[in-house]
Amino acid sequence: MEVFNIRKEKHSSSLVASGSANRWNKKDEFVIYTGSNRALSTLEMVVHRSYIFPSIPYKLLTIEILNSESSLKEIVPNILPQNWRSIEAYPTLQTIGSNWYNSQESLILKIPSAIIPQEYNIIINTKHPLFETNVKIINREDFIWDERLL
Repeated sequence: MEVFNIRKEKHSSSLVASGSANRWNKKDEFVIYTGSNRALSTLEMVVHRSYIFPSIPYKLLTIEILNSESSLKEIVPNILPQNWRSIEAYPTLQTIGSNWYNSQESLILKIPSAIIPQEYNIIINTKHPLFETNVKIINREDFIWDERLL
C-alpha cells in the first residue's frame, strides 16, 4: 500500500511522529497521519493547519506499507457516533484510536476522513513491532502550495 504525507522539508527525511493529540490519538501516542491519495493529504493539511507559509519548503512523502492487508484495522463511519465529524466527538474518537494504539492490534488504522467521509486516511502506529520493517519512505518530492488554497 502507498500512502501520502505532506510535511515541512526539515522534518521530511525520516518518519517521526510528534506525539501531539489529534482526532484519533491522545497526547504522547506516536502516530503518523497519512492520506490514501495526494489530493486528500493536501486537503487535510489545509484544514488542520491554522497557517501555511508557501515560502517554507514542504515535501510530499510517498510511504510504502508492506503487508498492509494483514496489518490493518478499519473503522467505518456507520459504527461511529452520529457527530463523529465534529470537534465534540474528539474524546470518543481519541479513545477508539488510543485503544487501537495501545493494544498493538495492527500497524495501521484505516479511518474515514472527516472532510470527505467516502475517502480514507491511514494512521501508522510508529510503536508497533512491524513499523521498522514494514514502513518506509519510497519517494520525497517538493510540494509547492497552490496559493489559491491558502
